[in-house]
Amino acid sequence: MSGFNDQFLYSIFIIALGYILKRSNIIKEDDGEGLSRIIFNLTLPALILVTFNDITIEYSLFMLILIAFVYGLFSAVLGILIFRNQSKNAKGMLSMMVPGFNIGLFAYPLVEGIWGREGIQHFGMFDVGNSFIVFGVCYFIGSYYAGEGARLDVKTMFIKMSKSIPLMTYIVVLILNLAGFKLPTLMIETADIISLANMPLSLLLLGIYLNFTFDKKYIKLIFKYMAVKYVVGIVVGVGLFILLPFDDMFKYTVLIGLILPTSMSVLPYAVEFNYDKRFVGTVSNITIITSFILIWIIANFVI
Repeated sequence: MSGFNDQFLYSIFIIALGYILKRSNIIKEDDGEGLSRIIFNLTLPALILVTFNDITIEYSLFMLILIAFVYGLFSAVLGILIFRNQSKNAKGMLSMMVPGFNIGLFAYPLVEGIWGREGIQHFGMFDVGNSFIVFGVCYFIGSYYAGEGARLDVKTMFIKMSKSIPLMTYIVVLILNLAGFKLPTLMIETADIISLANMPLSLLLLGIYLNFTFDKKYIKLIFKYMAVKYVVGIVVGVGLFILLPFDDMFKYTVLIGLILPTSMSVLPYAVEFNYDKRFVGTVSNITIITSFILIWIIANFVI
């Protein structure tokens, strides 16, 4: 148990460091965009490459892809129904934020520190299903209610997803693994060195983006959103944890996966569709803090 708590303590210190650096104007929040590009396009793909290159993939793990995808569709429909009486703009913004999870930036640093490569393997499979929701369903919900006239066009959705380097890395490495093809040792060793930077950089970025100020007029909507996001996630997660006939690592992945923060992709979507960026940023920060607390509770009282 001390290992779990140590990892959370290290994570808090690194996140706090990022926040302090921002508040001291040593690093500006705008610098986070460049850092996030390094993480999502370099260190995270390197970690995926190393993790999935030489593992033996159990076919039961593909159930994690299905669970993440089906739950994403379910929560998207639920969000639209719950927020149906809001204005069109608010309904699009809130419904877009309900499905989809922040796995690459938030979950990976914690999971790697607690469970190592085994945890990354499980959450990586979960993230494949999640990616279809984030880059497909969330995008089209946001676009539709913003008046962009979007429709669920499969071609457009796949073009959007093909621009995600982490998702493409997942798919390519999984295909190579299932085909029995091993990547060159030099490539894997280089990727291994790069992947070591993923955890500290991701946690620093969370601190840089952390913001504790928000307009009081958002309070009612925030509480309603948080109830939809977390009450449903906890109920479904606990239910699947009890009912699923798989090993503990599989069950913990589902339980924790369904209470992760909202996807970071909703921030650029909010900019693209002219939603309230301050509201989206505020809610994203609150979900990060909430998920962090919930995962600590699970780590101490469930695992």
